[in-house]
Amino acid sequence: MSESPSPSTLAELVQWGQNHYRDRRFNKEEPIPTRPGLLYFAHEGVVRLTSRRANPSESEVNSQTSTLLGLIGVERPFEILSQQLFVMETHAHVDQTAVVWFYWNEITQWPTLHLMIIEIFRRQHQFQLSWLSLLGQKNTIERLLSFLALLMTEYGEPIEKGYCLPYALTHAQIGQAISSTRVTITRLMVKLRQKEIVWLKDDLLCLDRRSFQQFRPFKPL
Repeated sequence: MSESPSPSTLAELVQWGQNHYRDRRFNKEEPIPTRPGLLYFAHEGVVRLTSRRANPSESEVNSQTSTLLGLIGVERPFEILSQQLFVMETHAHVDQTAVVWFYWNEITQWPTLHLMIIEIFRRQHQFQLSWLSLLGQKNTIERLLSFLALLMTEYGEPIEKGYCLPYALTHAQIGQAISSTRVTITRLMVKLRQKEIVWLKDDLLCLDRRSFQQFRPFKPL
């Protein structure tokens, strides 16, 4: 396949992809072309994964919105599954998001690296199950706090009083993720900010340590 040395880490795999012209860079909100059967890595920025109905009714065409499925950080693998009812889409969540891609049969030639990627997918599956479980909570503010704690578990950067996300999320995107509306999320965020449970630090959302401990679904990996 290649005369270059076999990669032993994800960083080396990304370098291999760059050396073989499998690398593209995207601006914020720019669609990222993907197709089933390939494995993708973001080596800079953040990828946002969403879904929408494949064949919306006439009444849904103008009002249809995408549902947030996840955020893919640096050196996290993702793939697009072929489905009949829904279309999965990827966008650059921040400027200068860079993505490399591979064929699965290329990865399997490096057993240790392949097992590493499978383990990352297993942890991502745990994350998705936790996301789905919080949707069963009837109280919207509990769903919101559970979702924020889940994000902080996976992506949060520790500060003195709690954790902060390293990227921005709109109230509409949070609402899509927990089956609520932008208006409701804005109203609840105002209440949480008044209680100093959440706050903004350099325009990035932060969650206090006590709420993080109370609502996180599993220990940080």
